[in-house]
Amino acid sequence: MEQFLLDVARDALLTILKVGIPVLLVGLVVGLAVSIFQATTQIQEQSLHFVPKIVAMLLAILVLGAWMLTVLKEFAIRMFENMLKFIGM
Repeated sequence: MEQFLLDVARDALLTILKVGIPVLLVGLVVGLAVSIFQATTQIQEQSLHFVPKIVAMLLAILVLGAWMLTVLKEFAIRMFENMLKFIGM
């Protein structure tokens, strides 16, 4: 039973990483590009840093949203299929 719970926890963490990392990477790359642009042009506007990052992350969610929902749906189905193991039957 303990190993089963560890497997479920590992599966949950891997699912969270699989869904979250692509959007976070897009934000990281756009933030780095904007920072390099600000450093080379010596523009220190704070809104210039956040607006492109937010727009890029929203676009990434729009593009990858169907895949993200599929991954989350598959995880939920696995959890519902193993529900009897949770309650000990």
